[in-house]
Amino acid sequence: MRVVVLGAGIAGLGSALALGRAGHQVTLVERDDIGRAVDVEDAFAARGRRGAPQTRHSHAFLARTRALLEREAPDVLSALYAAGVSELRFTDSLPPEMEGFVPEPGDEDLVALASRRTTFEWVLRDLVTAGGGVELVHDVAAGLELDRPASGRGRTGPGPDQAVPRVTGVRLASGPRLQADAVVDATGRRSPLVAWLRDAGVTPPEVVSADTGIVYSTRFYRLADDAERPPADGPIGGDLGYMKYAIFPADNRTFSITFAVPTSDAALRVLLRDDPFDRAADAMPGTAAWVEPGRSERITGVEVMARLVNRKVDFVVGGRPVVTGLFAVGDSQVCTNPLYGRGCSLALVHAYLLAGVLTQHDPGGPEAASAFHQLTDAELVPWYQAAVAQDAESSAASDELGPGSLVRDGLLPAARRDPHVLRAFLRVVNLLDVPTAPMSDPHVLGKVLEAFQERENRPPLVLGPPRGELLAAIA
Repeated sequence: MRVVVLGAGIAGLGSALALGRAGHQVTLVERDDIGRAVDVEDAFAARGRRGAPQTRHSHAFLARTRALLEREAPDVLSALYAAGVSELRFTDSLPPEMEGFVPEPGDEDLVALASRRTTFEWVLRDLVTAGGGVELVHDVAAGLELDRPASGRGRTGPGPDQAVPRVTGVRLASGPRLQADAVVDATGRRSPLVAWLRDAGVTPPEVVSADTGIVYSTRFYRLADDAERPPADGPIGGDLGYMKYAIFPADNRTFSITFAVPTSDAALRVLLRDDPFDRAADAMPGTAAWVEPGRSERITGVEVMARLVNRKVDFVVGGRPVVTGLFAVGDSQVCTNPLYGRGCSLALVHAYLLAGVLTQHDPGGPEAASAFHQLTDAELVPWYQAAVAQDAESSAASDELGPGSLVRDGLLPAARRDPHVLRAFLRVVNLLDVPTAPMSDPHVLGKVLEAFQERENRPPLVLGPPRGELLAAIA
């Protein structure tokens, strides 16, 4: 089978890996030619990724990523370790309030990977293109080639009397046309796919989106030669109500700090600049130890990401695909607030789901489109829904019993002292269980309600200063 994959980011490389190793002939089309990096630091220093502006921001490679690679591509996992990627074993760093923790079967699954995105892509690209089944082409995809059945007249789409067109290839900006049995769009959250289909006269897919309401900034650091990471028993992130922050350990003694502020808060947008960013990092209890003198040094300026949305695209409308032979993977179909760190892991999961579908079904038939739609609904859409709910709840300040207050004043405190609750929480954070799993567990729910009821008598966990104090510190 001939497959054209658009975009050589995590989703595109993951798709090429899964499809190429399933025996398909893959052409990987990437708009940005940044040259071949000689090592991970050269890869990190490379600029010019216009198609992936988030490359030099914080990324998380959650436990589900590691489990998938261990099962499907252990050589990739070994190459990542050889390149300096390390493991984050969550049960090795327990909260100081935790009592009675005893290792249990399943704890070995709670292991994520600490890596910069550039390191992960550098390793993946080398292995994907080394086997001979994947050709990497540097060009810009300009549109789709469509085969319209003779019965279709006028606008084609999912209606009962309308024929469903089939995508048969891709037009490149340089002129050539790449014929394909299947086209995979992995161009990300700013994918042109919906516009292409609309321009071609195809009934477009259904798009649902919700603004995250944030803009965020990231800076990378490297630990000094004689320094270690701070103890992991304190907070490495938090939602302060007026902003969010997180620390992301990465490969080769690097780490990043990300601040996310509401798009409507003009005063806090100074955190998008270098000096205020540094002063805020000094002021946060979770970040101060990481950036204290002698511990680490800055290795980048402050990078900014804006126009962030949660977005879901349905290519099956009214029970019928709008088009066949075309599949969108990762952020091209389901993207979530990047602050939650789920995008790369979900993209790799999605890529392997697609490879399974194309092994079982004719890519140009409606069965393949429907099967992939059902798997996407089951495996990715719940995380879109969870992200939308988290964004809506994160700024809630009410003590009333509700989803947001239960997480802030119930689930999180309970997870710091109860091993069962901690495991349930970590499994969801790492995409190993569905978002609703903790509150479906009677023990977890009981402990959460107990912690919530005790909130008035419990000393608060200080995640950061009040907004006024932070603004004074960064002024």
